[in-house]
This record gives sequence, structure tokens and C-alpha cells, in this order.
Amino acid sequence: MRPGQWVKNVLVFAPLVFAQQALEPRAVTRTLAAFALFCLASGAVYLVNDLLDRDQDRRHPLKRRRPIAAGELAPATAGVAAALVGAGALGAAALSDPRLALVLGAYLATSLAYARALKHVVILDVMTLAAGFVLRVVAGGVAAGVALSTWLLLCTSLLALFLGFGKRRHELVLLEAGAAAHRPILAEYSPYFLDQMIAVVTTSTLVCYALYTMDPAVHQKLHTARLPLTIPFVLYGIFRYLYLVHQKEGGGDPAQVVLADRPLLVNILLWIGTVFAILYLK
Repeated sequence: MRPGQWVKNVLVFAPLVFAQQALEPRAVTRTLAAFALFCLASGAVYLVNDLLDRDQDRRHPLKRRRPIAAGELAPATAGVAAALVGAGALGAAALSDPRLALVLGAYLATSLAYARALKHVVILDVMTLAAGFVLRVVAGGVAAGVALSTWLLLCTSLLALFLGFGKRRHELVLLEAGAAAHRPILAEYSPYFLDQMIAVVTTSTLVCYALYTMDPAVHQKLHTARLPLTIPFVLYGIFRYLYLVHQKEGGGDPAQVVLADRPLLVNILLWIGTVFAILYLK
């Protein structure tokens, strides 16, 4: 179920933080519950992915160590566990908030569509992965009961595309001639093409975030004009990630990259601390 990947689910807290509701106990409790449900749902999705990809994973230098590919977990057991965990998460969400259940159901449906078909469609495969990140943010807004910012959704979409194309580039470079044998869709990509896509979403992400922080309407809503102070952290974070992708051949596992690279992790923590200070310390 890859608990190390559950760090992606912290995105459900983004609407809570940027709506300045992070000190409201009820909103925090509901968001924590949404986080837990997405951890279960994403765990079920990872089981399904590993179950369907077990043959290809055995030809991958790193993924062949996954329990199903390595023969340590029986496919039937994984399938039953995925069904039970996914259904349990969806049922708990329905009891908590039907709207949250709809978002969680959309995440599960999108993830299954990716695993079965969309991962074989060039460009749309990465866009589908990005949709999973956006749905996490939507779930956070529903759980906290706050209005979702268009800026937040747009920045999340672009950042997710940035990470997705970086992941494809890492796979292509790591596997070289054997890339298509592991993941057929990689035959449709090239390092040059991916570099062009990464350049587009990198610029778009930085511009979008900068415009968000300098939007007068945002300043009025949040009662502060100091958010531009966080731009340097975003610049460094994206540039550091690009360095790891191009110079260190990283990016295959965004969650692992963030947790393993100390400068990047410290930068993210400083960004979070600065955002909190600006939004909550008057």
C-alpha cells in the first residue's frame, strides 16, 4: 500500500491553510479524516496498480522489489485487500459527507481508469495522474467546508504536471532501451520532448503562483499583501527539483525525492512556516 507515498495526501490540507481555517478545530478534524480516507484509498489504488503491472515491474531494476512483483504477496490476496480497503474508505466517506464520497469515488474511478487504459495514452497519462492531485485538493475543500480558490486548483494542476513529466523523463533515462518493455507508453516520449513539456509547465507554475500572491483580490480576502515573500521558496524548490531530475537522474518517485533530499525538504518546511506566519500571525 506504499505508506511512503501517502505524503502526497497532505494536499488535502491546502484549502484549510489558505482559507485561514487551520486553527478551527472542527475544520481540522474533518480534514484529518479526509486525509486518512485518502491514505486508505490511495493504498488500494497502489495495490491494484502493482497487481496489474506485476509482469512489467519484474523487468524494472527498482520496481521488481515490490511485494507482488517479487512474489512475496499473492495476487489474489492483493486483489481482495484492495477491494476491501477501497470499499471501506468509500463507505466511511459516505457516512461522513456524501460530497466527500463523490470526490473520493471520482479519485478511485480516475485511478482505475488510468491503471486499465489511460496510462497507455500519451500526454493524457500524465494529465490523469495530475487529476488525482487536484481531486485531493477538492476533497480538502469539501472536508473543511471552505470555498476552493481557482488559483489553488490551477497551481496544483501545473505542479502535478511538472512532477508527472519529470517522472516520465526519469523512467525513460533510467531504463534506456528497455523503457518501452517496462511501460509501452514510454515509446511515445523522448527526453527532448519531455524537456519541452517540463519547460512549459515549469514556467506556467512559477508565473501562476507569482500572480496568485500578487492578486489584489487575494490580498483583500486574506487581509495581507505579504504572500510574495514566499516566491523565493517556490523558485528554489522547482529549480532544485529540476537539478535533481537533470543532474542526479532523480524524479522517478516525487515523494521519495522530497523526503530524501535535505535541501529540498528544508526549503519546503521553510515555505510552509513562512505561509503560516503570513496568514496566521497578525
